[in-house]
Amino acid sequence: QVQLVESGGGLVQAGGSLRLSCAASGSIFSINVMGWYRQAPGKPRELVATITSDSTTNYADSVKGRFTISRDNAKNTVYLQMSSLKPEDSDVYVCNAHIRKATPLPGTYDYWGQGTQVTVSS
Repeated sequence: QVQLVESGGGLVQAGGSLRLSCAASGSIFSINVMGWYRQAPGKPRELVATITSDSTTNYADSVKGRFTISRDNAKNTVYLQMSSLKPEDSDVYVCNAHIRKATPLPGTYDYWGQGTQVTVSS
């Protein structure tokens, strides 16, 4: 099986920075797309940023210029560098990955982490 484990969340003052990490482990042939989503209680998940296997990136308008997504293919890990944080950035940040597997059944599968809490104080 495949697992996604996030880390790096915490409490930070407005204007500060945090770096989130998400490491994928298990039976993996390759990871096509990795990304980060916000999950507020009682609300749908919201796209924050994604990055493809060839490092093409996509960001929500609200985080452009402040957040940077990157990946380390050798470690099957995606990062989200967050700077100039605002109180409205506070949320649970959830990692997502589209992973190609060879066994037991070849194909591309969608996986989600359990999330890491980011709280920005004013």
